[in-house]
Amino acid sequence: MSLPKVFVTRPLPKEALERIASQCEVTVHPEDVAMPAAQLAEACREVEGLVASGARVGEQVLENAPRLRVVCTVGVGYDNIDVEACTRRRILVTNTPGVVTEATADLTFALLMAVARRIVEADHFVHEGRWRYWEWGCMWGTDLVGKTLGIMGFGRIGQAVARRARGFSMRILYHDVYRATVEQERELGVQFVDCETLLREADFLCIHVPLSAGTQHLIGTRELAQMKPTAFLINTSRGKVVEEAALVAALQSKGLAGAGLDVFEFEPQIHPALLAMPNVVVSPHMGTATRETRTSMAMLAAENLLAALAGQRPPNLVNTELWT
Repeated sequence: MSLPKVFVTRPLPKEALERIASQCEVTVHPEDVAMPAAQLAEACREVEGLVASGARVGEQVLENAPRLRVVCTVGVGYDNIDVEACTRRRILVTNTPGVVTEATADLTFALLMAVARRIVEADHFVHEGRWRYWEWGCMWGTDLVGKTLGIMGFGRIGQAVARRARGFSMRILYHDVYRATVEQERELGVQFVDCETLLREADFLCIHVPLSAGTQHLIGTRELAQMKPTAFLINTSRGKVVEEAALVAALQSKGLAGAGLDVFEFEPQIHPALLAMPNVVVSPHMGTATRETRTSMAMLAAENLLAALAGQRPPNLVNTELWT
């Protein structure tokens, strides 16, 4: 009996590839770059399983993959997968939630602290030889203690950020389409508020919503205008959630004090004005980029894949209607 054929769009950790190869015939794209749709479609002609990392899986790929049974994205977000098209073809789609939570929350708080205390700006100041003596007025930043943290989206990552904020004695507000339980709110020391209150009262606004039709440009000109001019925006979710041109305008007009961004609306392109601002800290979409987390993500994707190919329900099925 022949083994099911699987294609992996990037070189993943050795442990995950060996796990897949134990039950499948595996082909791995050797380069750590996004594959063009036509190239990916050609690679998927005979496969039953696809492990997609940073690859877009749309109609062109699906039309050329008549044997495809499961698409496993290595990440919690699955906006790169045309889930509706997969569901029509009865192709299972899986993701890797849970294992990304702590690393993403860490980076969120790292960006928050970096913009609050001007860490990147201060690093450049020293490296460029401009620090010649101690000055009373040098590199004043913003305290975290006693400030209000607003969390937009209160899933796993939003809750993990709240746990970190408690250690800094911050007041924590959140907004989500689903309210947490009373027990969760009490345990995390958070308060549920409406969106307008969150925007109006946050000293630091952290975005943790998935990208969907309803969340694209969730933060735009109108929302930014409601924020304090002393507030900071932190986004580690998806770039298209924030209207980048509106953010630039708010920063240039001093409607905001600064921003920490790991994701961008048209990434890898970034609005040049953001790169020129010393009060904006940027990172290259690296929220999950730790050795431990990326390995765990790849291993979970492997388990999702093998379960689906064995006719079992994958641990992290996205289009659950196919199983019911």
